[in-house]
Amino acid sequence: ASAATAPPVIAAKDPFWAMYKSAHDWAPDVVAIRLSQRDLPGYKNEAGKAGIWEAAFASPSLHLFRVYSYAVADVPPGIFKGAKAGLPMRWGGETRDAMAIDLASLNTDSDAAFQAASASAAAWLKSNPGKPLTALELGQTYKFSGPVWYCQWGTKAAGYSVLVDATTGKVLNRK
Repeated sequence: ASAATAPPVIAAKDPFWAMYKSAHDWAPDVVAIRLSQRDLPGYKNEAGKAGIWEAAFASPSLHLFRVYSYAVADVPPGIFKGAKAGLPMRWGGETRDAMAIDLASLNTDSDAAFQAASASAAAWLKSNPGKPLTALELGQTYKFSGPVWYCQWGTKAAGYSVLVDATTGKVLNRK
């Protein structure tokens, strides 16, 4: 896709709700477990925006989960514009580290979470120029009262990560 005609990369909330609607049509009791930025060939993820987003939704009554994706453009052979569902897979229910996301508390979009995380990581980013953002993910665990955005630059061993409260947009911790 040429830069002149390519659709822009987008923040997470709009694609999330498009995927949620599709997932809700599949299973009315659906819960969101994870939302992640992914790489779309020909597009540059930047400032908390991406060309493709991926979300995992689970149905407690069906004991199944599905991974959905939302792309801003068709990228042949296997990526199609809009919300698309993956195959249903067995799901054993919530765990301490993968809980249903409280959607009523999802106030902070990915671009705002990225800005807060970047400000928190500014000194590390300055001393580690060129380190790419390697993870931007929304989830909920027992450690927090609501959903959190996880932002990571570099690797877990040689990088920097920041957690941002998805309700308030405030940085919770960093390392």
